[in-house]
Amino acid sequence: MSRWKALPAELDPRVRQLLVRLRRLKDHNGLTMRQLAARTGYSAKSWERYLSGRSVPPPDAVEALARICGDDPVRLLALHEVAVEAWRDKSAGAPEQGAPEQGVTDPSTREQAVAEPVEMEPAPSDAAEPVPAGPPAVAPDAEPEPVMMATHAAEGPRISRRALSVALVSGCVALVLAASAAVFVAVRFAGDEKGGAPAPAGHAASTAAGSPAATKAAYRCHLERIGGHWYAGNSRATNATVAYGDSGPQVAEVQCLLRRAGISPGGIDGMFGPLTMGAVERFQRQAHLDVDGIAGPHTWKALRG
Repeated sequence: MSRWKALPAELDPRVRQLLVRLRRLKDHNGLTMRQLAARTGYSAKSWERYLSGRSVPPPDAVEALARICGDDPVRLLALHEVAVEAWRDKSAGAPEQGAPEQGVTDPSTREQAVAEPVEMEPAPSDAAEPVPAGPPAVAPDAEPEPVMMATHAAEGPRISRRALSVALVSGCVALVLAASAAVFVAVRFAGDEKGGAPAPAGHAASTAAGSPAATKAAYRCHLERIGGHWYAGNSRATNATVAYGDSGPQVAEVQCLLRRAGISPGGIDGMFGPLTMGAVERFQRQAHLDVDGIAGPHTWKALRG
């Protein structure tokens, strides 16, 4: 496993999550930077820049790395989209942190200084005309308009993507509701044809509430030691990579083993949320492992004991 330089402290946690995942994929498959460059089409220097936190890799590079390493590209691309959003938010908020330091020219002042000579070129021809005393012309105040237009143009794609996501979610919800209504009408029509009375509304509601689909999956910890290793009865994974946002029996297994080690992950619900991530980090610190909040092969080995 290669030794990486620590990521910048000011890096957003969402960007850090993506880069740690990419580093682990590269190390787990034993790839060098040259091999990575040859198989993805991006240079070794580009990968060094991406994995050191100096810039966010493009989505094509992330997808190529996922397919080479046999990982699910959909999950990585979802992390990538969140990281890009965080990177843009940080870049957009940097100019608003305060006034420029002494000796550093404000970008808006520099733009006006460059644009003003163009406005003043006709001045020699108008020098003979008398200039009435009064407040200065309003023309210089109109200079920031291109900057504002550029800002709105930059915000446009983000707003359109958000609107598209909302429209897609609304369409899916409407489709599900329409399908449910159609099934309900068909069942009721069939019941009327057979002469049977429809079931009471309260009975239907209680049946729907008690169905397995309407309840969240419950997990329990049945700890037992087999062959010198601890198992909690939810999963026998040893090399899987479980990270923030995952769910299922493997997450429940990690939560049970963390509780056995004396570190509380919250509830045993099979959801890898902030509490579980914090518990994994405390366990990695206690076991002298790399602290990244991800349950990888080394963390599994230490948890199994």
